[in-house]
Amino acid sequence: MSISTITLEASDGNMYKLSDFTQTDKILLYFYPKDNTPGCTKQAIGFTELHEKFLEKNIRIIGVSPDSIDSHKKFIEKQNLNILLLSDPEKELATAFSAYGEKKNYGKTYMGIIRSTFLIDTKTQEIVQEWRNVKATGHAERILKQV
Repeated sequence: MSISTITLEASDGNMYKLSDFTQTDKILLYFYPKDNTPGCTKQAIGFTELHEKFLEKNIRIIGVSPDSIDSHKKFIEKQNLNILLLSDPEKELATAFSAYGEKKNYGKTYMGIIRSTFLIDTKTQEIVQEWRNVKATGHAERILKQV
C-alpha cells in the first residue's frame, strides 16, 4: 500500500492523507505506542510546549498511534495538548514507515510501535530527515535543534 493513499481519522474529527497537509512546508510525523503512558505523555507535552517554535520554522507536528479517536481526545484533554493526533488502529501508516515491528523489552520479544519521527516535505512528500527508536524525554527539544 502506498503511503499517499493511507487515510486516517484525526483527533479533530476529519480524515486525512499525508498529502492533505500543505499549509506548512514540512510536517513532523511522530509515531508513539500509547496515549497516557509516561513516555508518550512526556513526548506529547514536549511537542506541545515547542509547537509555536516548530510553526515558526513552518513545520506542523502530527502524532500517530494505534489508539482510538476517543482515546486521543481524552489524551489531548487530560494533558492539554495542542497537536493533531491520527488514529492508526490497523498500523497501516506505522508499517509503511517501518515504525511498527519487533521490539524487545526485559528479554521479551513482541510486535509494537517503534518510537520514530519523520520530517516530511509537504510539496514532494519525501522524507527529509528521520529519527528511529528514540527516547521520549527531551525528544522534541533535540529535533527542534536539528531542524
